Amino acid sequence: MTDKTRKEIKPYISADQSIPELTFQAVALGLVLSLVMCAANMYVGLKAGMTVSAAIPASVISMGILRGLMKRGTILENNVVHTIASSGESLAAGIIFTVPALVMAGAWDNFEDHYWDITLIAMAGGVMGVVMMIPLRKAMIVDQKELKYPEGVACAEVLKAGDRGGAEMMGIFSALAIGAGFKILESVVGLFKGAVEGAVRIGKTGFYAGTDISPMLMAVGFIVGWEISALVFLGGAISFIGAIPVMAWGADFGDGHLADSLMGIWDTKIRFFGIGAMVVAGLFSIVKVAGSIGSGLRAAIAGVRGTEDTANLPRTEQGITGKSLFGLLAMTLVLSGVTYWRMTGRIDFTVGITALMFVLAFFFVAVASYIVGLVGSSNSPVSGMTICAVLVTAGVLMALGYTGNAGFIATLGVAGVVCCAACTSGDICQDLKIGHIVGATPRRLQIGEVIGTMIPALIVAPVLMLLHKGYGVGMQVKEGVDHLPAPQGAMFEKLVGGLMNAGQDLPWNLVGYGALVGVIAIVVDKMVLEPGGGKFRLHPMPLAVGMYLPWTVTFPILFGGLVYKRVEGRCDKKGLDEEARRPVIHRGLLFASGLVAGEAILGILIAVLHAYDIHLPLLTGWADVGGGTAIAAVSLIAFFGVMGMLVARSFAESKDTN
Repeated sequence: MTDKTRKEIKPYISADQSIPELTFQAVALGLVLSLVMCAANMYVGLKAGMTVSAAIPASVISMGILRGLMKRGTILENNVVHTIASSGESLAAGIIFTVPALVMAGAWDNFEDHYWDITLIAMAGGVMGVVMMIPLRKAMIVDQKELKYPEGVACAEVLKAGDRGGAEMMGIFSALAIGAGFKILESVVGLFKGAVEGAVRIGKTGFYAGTDISPMLMAVGFIVGWEISALVFLGGAISFIGAIPVMAWGADFGDGHLADSLMGIWDTKIRFFGIGAMVVAGLFSIVKVAGSIGSGLRAAIAGVRGTEDTANLPRTEQGITGKSLFGLLAMTLVLSGVTYWRMTGRIDFTVGITALMFVLAFFFVAVASYIVGLVGSSNSPVSGMTICAVLVTAGVLMALGYTGNAGFIATLGVAGVVCCAACTSGDICQDLKIGHIVGATPRRLQIGEVIGTMIPALIVAPVLMLLHKGYGVGMQVKEGVDHLPAPQGAMFEKLVGGLMNAGQDLPWNLVGYGALVGVIAIVVDKMVLEPGGGKFRLHPMPLAVGMYLPWTVTFPILFGGLVYKRVEGRCDKKGLDEEARRPVIHRGLLFASGLVAGEAILGILIAVLHAYDIHLPLLTGWADVGGGTAIAAVSLIAFFGVMGMLVARSFAESKDTN
């Protein structure tokens, strides 16, 4: 495409217009949503291994509150609100992928004694992602015309269609109430069962199946779509229909519960099987975008060289530059250095790994920003980038002779900051694209991003402490309370522990078998599915995540994908074209986002009750009626009822369509 044929974006609010933007109301509401989204996404990520984007739900809530309730608010104020809100959400992934591994491996005794370490990792990484992305704005957003920013464009359309904000806000809040109410009836009252599971012995082995009764996980499946949810479930099938029965062949299960015995195999062996697949998937995700990495780095270098004062440019091109930019960058380096000195107590470690972290952060900020422009933030391979950062850091430290517990802590300290920087940079890149479309002032958005990363950074440690005390993060800490599996944290605990010999040695044969599955998936995808031109592709990362997660988590995610496919099928049956089906999917995504937020928020509040040893559930005896079949039946009926609500809500305003 030549320069003449490229379509230039005309801002919705022109550069010569000046309307309220970075106001007190916008910042305050943005911070409230940022804290809520950050805490909720930490719960979701620790339970499901995935986080959900806050941009569109935050935009709708902002329009509903500012315009619907307060009878004020401009499109640029709403844009600031969602920008700040999504900053907190992006921090959650950076922390939950890495920090839990430090406690799970025993490198830290608990989270409570490391409040400032966790806070500084989040704050340094978050602000660094913002600061490193700022010089890339022109190169990535204005000059790179091939970057489509699919999610950013969708969010910009939501903002421009603000007159629908009130109705959409009610849809989100109704879903919030349903998700929260379901969690109360399950965990507080005890009317529903948390999971329905069972196992059957066939010949010399056994098979296990089960599902969490969780509208949140089902909604996550709807949000990621049918293809991804099916891949996650397929990964679970490889483990639970293939690997576990093979490993259980001829085993003496004794008088114990068969399901517990089979899940014991998952806990002690299948995790390593999944690690192998995830490492291969992570490395492949980087290789696959090698061309984009080159373009991203070239844009990054050009952006840094072009950093200049923008005060004389039109309002829509004015950003943070000069002394302020480098002052913020220096602050993040100091914060990182202080963090590493606190974590290791060695000045040689501190200087070396701070320098290594800076290089890796710049590299992955450029990569993450470019990839978000290609495929959107939800599809950005942050897990793969973090795996690569871990392997590079561990390799360098091992080559320098730094191993053991100190090497373990240093590796995850670097990975934590780099992961936070990559997540935040991808987020701000998308937010700046939205701002470019609607006519925002970049400097004000960038200030909002800095605020939106620094304030939520203060709560990530308390939320981790609460969730660990209430449920257990990656480990069982309370009798009768299901712990949060923290899949990425558990993976890094095993991977880095094995490399650094800080914990137990890795069973490399199982890791190798998992890696082989990952390689086979890539070969099948490239040699069979891609040439066939079909819509379904065998992407290795969601497959690997499914291999690692317990099947009770992947089942409800599959159900959510099936609901998404059902909605698409009804759209096809009604003959809706792309333009007509877009609002249908949009309403479904908003309702699903509300279900996620509702259950996640209540999950955090219920952790408070668990932490103080308040006896739950309140109903006693109901779980044993009919040998447990009554509560299982009621739970499944209620769960499928919520799935039906999601379909109905998607078509709530399309009943007149034939």
